[in-house]
Amino acid sequence: MPKLTFPRLSDELMRQRLEPPSGPVQMVLDTDTYNEIDDQFAVVYSLLSKNLDVLAFYAAPYFNSRSSGPADGMEKSYEEILRLLGKMGRDPQGLAFRGADRYLPDGEHPVESEAVADLIAKAKAPRKGPLYVLAVGAITNVASALLLAPELVERIVVVWLGGNPTYWPVNNEFNLRQDVPASQLIFSSGVPFVHIPCKNVTEHLRTTLPEMATYVKGKGAIGDYLYEIYKGYFTDHYARSKVIWDISTVAWLNNAAWLPSEVVRAPILHADKSWTPGGPERHLMRAVTDVNRDKVFGDLFEKLAEQA
Repeated sequence: MPKLTFPRLSDELMRQRLEPPSGPVQMVLDTDTYNEIDDQFAVVYSLLSKNLDVLAFYAAPYFNSRSSGPADGMEKSYEEILRLLGKMGRDPQGLAFRGADRYLPDGEHPVESEAVADLIAKAKAPRKGPLYVLAVGAITNVASALLLAPELVERIVVVWLGGNPTYWPVNNEFNLRQDVPASQLIFSSGVPFVHIPCKNVTEHLRTTLPEMATYVKGKGAIGDYLYEIYKGYFTDHYARSKVIWDISTVAWLNNAAWLPSEVVRAPILHADKSWTPGGPERHLMRAVTDVNRDKVFGDLFEKLAEQA
């Protein structure tokens, strides 16, 4: 497959696309849902947000101690999506899709899947604004869709939790390091892109078992489930907190003021996971620089209480 040239949006149009949405939007969530316990909170948070029309959930591959390989990680993530939808009384038909069974091998060869086909179809469907593609794991599904349909650059906005800030010396973050070619493609494709880094930004989204017991436990079947998986994640919760990274993407759509950001030139991501700052020839992107932890969790807790 020859190397593709993606459409290039003008700086003016890119700035418009990178502006936070001011009203209801349509979105999909690409998630390695069983990787740990934060994706589950993001799935629930998106479904509880009335301003978000969630069109699909895509299972992403992952490989750690909770899977035997990327394909198994994707399948377990798909099963977890079904489990969450069941506890929320949502029909998974047409809403949950299996994604890639492996990572993108390079910047030219997509990994086709049900999720990729559905993302392309939904992105091409008529709508007033762009489709927001929230990604909270390895980004192979999104990169594959762009390789198969480069015109999606003009129809979507990608909001990705992955990597560290470009000023940080080590970029060995889980989502990025397991999927480097796909990550490189996202930063260089010119797709309207909101980067939510981990170090010094989303790592502030910490909560504790006592807080979970007060504001999540007892808030319906889904609240009890979130509490139990949080409780079971550690054997000892004494003086311990847990980062719930992935709710950051949903929070940005709900209220971007909670995640301060700036529009910058996209950096170049190298194969060794190092950055080169973006020069004037690079396209624009939005980089999140901070997060208001209390506002984000407050919004999530309020929505859980309302649905209960």
